[in-house]
Amino acid sequence: MAFWKQLLLAVILVVVGLCSWTWFDPSAGAKLTSWGVPSPIVAVLPKPAAPAEQANASAAGQQAPNGQRAAGQGQAANNKQGGAGQGNAPGGGRRDGQQGPLVVVKQVVNGVVNDRLNAIGDGEAIQSVVVMPQAAGTIEEILVSSGQRVTKGTVLARLDDDEQVIARDQAQVMLRSAREKSDSYKNLASFSRLEVLDAQIGVETAQLDLTNAELNLKRRAIVAPIDGIVGIVAVNIGDNATTSTNVVSIDNRSELLVDFWAPERFATAVQPGMPVEASSVARPGQTFAGSVEAVDNRVDQASRTIRIRARIPNADDTLRAGMSFGVSMRFPGETYPSVDPLAIQWDSEGSYVWQVADGKSSKTRVRIIQRNPDFVLVDAKLSEGDQVVIEGLQRVREGGAVRVAGATKPAEVVTQ
Repeated sequence: MAFWKQLLLAVILVVVGLCSWTWFDPSAGAKLTSWGVPSPIVAVLPKPAAPAEQANASAAGQQAPNGQRAAGQGQAANNKQGGAGQGNAPGGGRRDGQQGPLVVVKQVVNGVVNDRLNAIGDGEAIQSVVVMPQAAGTIEEILVSSGQRVTKGTVLARLDDDEQVIARDQAQVMLRSAREKSDSYKNLASFSRLEVLDAQIGVETAQLDLTNAELNLKRRAIVAPIDGIVGIVAVNIGDNATTSTNVVSIDNRSELLVDFWAPERFATAVQPGMPVEASSVARPGQTFAGSVEAVDNRVDQASRTIRIRARIPNADDTLRAGMSFGVSMRFPGETYPSVDPLAIQWDSEGSYVWQVADGKSSKTRVRIIQRNPDFVLVDAKLSEGDQVVIEGLQRVREGGAVRVAGATKPAEVVTQ
């Protein structure tokens, strides 16, 4: 209660107490005067009737004729009835149309939940390869630079190949010798069929040795396995490279794959091919359209989320692998009644709201679906346009009459 109300109530109680004291105690006026209370104030206070006056009034009542007594009683009855009538008149008491408490209501509107998915994902190139040598050796030549676009099969660097060249030449000589021997055995009848067969096998063996020598020589060249953009070259001429040395990385970023995680409630809603919008901190103000590439086959038990992969076209090469993206998706969503947070009340059975219809209040049970600062989505038997109480809830009763002080227009609900 406000301070001024408390002060006013205290003053009223003091005045009532003084009046009661001066009415029942004949010496109250003298005491107040002796305490310094001004005489004009003491004069206006009620005083008890003197004993003689009370006796005279009683005697006069006994001597009055019966008719006058009856008239007095009738007049008293009329006054009582008139007082009762005045209590029902305007300003004299409660009127039938204003029996209920004064409340403020707000209309129910429809809200949508689970209609949008927002997540953060990391981008990676659609193809990405770290190139390593297929043989050990010394880097003899580097033929590309960082940022260069290459195609599949382009030679990136070369290892020293003197030993492999010699081995190839030797294999060629051995093959030529084996062929001449085989041809001689075929043309001369003095050699048996078995010797001719051995000579033919020698030709095939020499051919295999030459093929192996050419393969070893070919592996001295480090080539690009895919089309893409060359990263920073990690080796220098003269470095001793092994089969586990990272020479350079190549990214095919004509398209980016963005992996992000969604709550498990979207596990069945997201399907491959659905549209996706992505934005990057590196490209503010731009939105990149893509589609869902794949959805994982299981939900992560620790985080209760599911992994989703989206494909984002990058034909103009404005995006890079490793960028973070804000991904959003839209869904039809689910429609629920939306009420003001002030309308939600609780009791031992759960949550409810007071619904007003035809000047009467009724308790409607609700189940909260989503709570937001400006509205609450509930599952209840409410329709758009229904009125619920948001102020004056303390005096509302089930089935009781209420007076609506005002109603607000339905507001547009914006879901998150």
